[in-house]
Amino acid sequence: MEGLLLCFCMFCFGALASAGVFTVLSSISLVPRFAGKTRTAGEIRLYENMIILGTIWGGITSLTERPFQIGLPGWLNMPLLIVIGVFSGMFVGCIALAIAEMLDSFPIFFRRIKLKRGIAVMVFFIALGKLCGSLVYFMMK
Repeated sequence: MEGLLLCFCMFCFGALASAGVFTVLSSISLVPRFAGKTRTAGEIRLYENMIILGTIWGGITSLTERPFQIGLPGWLNMPLLIVIGVFSGMFVGCIALAIAEMLDSFPIFFRRIKLKRGIAVMVFFIALGKLCGSLVYFMMK
């Protein structure tokens, strides 16, 4: 019974984590931006499916001791790692740029909700939350 409860909790936590990933990707409009830049709007489902499969694969491989050793001959492991590294770097770079563009919308948002005082306090608590989250993550590792 305890094992079933643990499996259920792990599934729920994984679902929440992946929902967060997909929320970030949809809020920064990454998939439409990719499709627009590459002029492949007809392949949006392919983009979405590859993001979902990549997230699932990344989650599964993060649970193994040797995540990229998938039974290929030894001479293929290094080229596979290079390809994975290049595409992962491109993806992370695109997310970073999209989030940086999204940060430009904060001043507009603050003006629209007429927030004139307390911005520094809000930024302080956002930074404090990031600090606490990082400390908890690294202390538990």
